[in-house]
Amino acid sequence: MSRLLDPKILVAIKDLNLAAKATIDGFMSGINKSTVKGQGLEFSQYRSYQPGDDLRSLDWKMFARSDRYYIRESEIETNIAVRFLVDASASMNHIDGEMTKIEYARYLVASLAYLANLQGDAIGLYVFKDAGIYTMAAKQDFQHLTRLFYQLEQIKPEGTFTKPIHYKEIFAGTQKRELLVFVTDFYQTHNEIFNLLDTLNTLRHEIVVFHVLARNEQELDFKGYTTFEDLETGETIQLDQTKARAAYQEKLALYLEETRMQLLESENLLPDHLYRPIVRPGPARFFKTT
Repeated sequence: MSRLLDPKILVAIKDLNLAAKATIDGFMSGINKSTVKGQGLEFSQYRSYQPGDDLRSLDWKMFARSDRYYIRESEIETNIAVRFLVDASASMNHIDGEMTKIEYARYLVASLAYLANLQGDAIGLYVFKDAGIYTMAAKQDFQHLTRLFYQLEQIKPEGTFTKPIHYKEIFAGTQKRELLVFVTDFYQTHNEIFNLLDTLNTLRHEIVVFHVLARNEQELDFKGYTTFEDLETGETIQLDQTKARAAYQEKLALYLEETRMQLLESENLLPDHLYRPIVRPGPARFFKTT
């Protein structure tokens, strides 16, 4: 199972539905599953009485008809909506081995969306692309999950991160509080990502940030002189990694700590452990080698 859950293997399948299902079902294996049932307004099903069940839930009409005890279950409505925010700027095309950052972002979001849908939560999507924001309303049904998978598969990172002028589209959606899961590499030139988070804070949403980092960017594990190209501006530089690695890693560690602290200073972000720097296929500039 550990090999099956390797993101590189699952991403190679090119089927987000299958990858997400394999991941979450594997993660949930051995955990007692239960549907969201209980005292609610919408009838769901009958089930046989089990010792310890609340006698107030017994359906006496069913007992009169069948001479057997049945518990009447109803769906419990949930007010939780989970919206996934995906950075689709060109820097998300950075590759580490055989996996790009956007491929890992798709896999991560698909898995979390599958889990949220399994729990009965409504799910939605924002894709931050060069020309604006793609918005998908939050709903709770399997067909909607399938549509979300399709939209994730259509993401083609290009250009720079969405300009603040387009953030007004966020206000056009629901005004209910949502749990926002933001997946980004934090490439920004004018603090635009933090401006976005400030905008989201005005809506009083709760936010979880996944900061996607490439392992080769974290370790700078290239040899000799290498030419690096900025995926968003096309700017190039040459660098001798052997000499620069120690200073680079020191600055990277400082950058990550500053990013974490700036996020945690935002009033509405969730606690410290919910800011996730992910070391997979992330400083202010991301490059490809040539």
